[in-house]
Amino acid sequence: MQKTKMSHMTQTEPPRASYFQRHIFFCLNLRDNGAACCAKLDATGAFERCKAQVKAAGLSGPGQVRVNKAGCLDRCGAGPVVVVYPEAVWYSYVDMADIDEIVTSHLKNGLVVERLLIVPDVGH
Repeated sequence: MQKTKMSHMTQTEPPRASYFQRHIFFCLNLRDNGAACCAKLDATGAFERCKAQVKAAGLSGPGQVRVNKAGCLDRCGAGPVVVVYPEAVWYSYVDMADIDEIVTSHLKNGLVVERLLIVPDVGH
């Protein structure tokens, strides 16, 4: 995977042999015990927004982007979280504007949104 630095973003080039160019996985986990979880932070709304934005931008389908639901991604301390593969870029988001920026910058243009990155050691 190639990376090039561009101001506050990093450009990535995913492998060409994939059925989808990129997958974005949204943690939608709901914890019944009252513990922090992505579902309580409108992860489903963010998932739906991302899916709609990807479709509206003409990015969905083979060779492009797939938006997926996921169970617990074990990064609860940074929630709500999404991860984009094949680059394995982990994001946390606050609102739908952040989701729009991930779609436009990363999923469409291959530019990592550095301000939304989760630091590597934040987990459960």
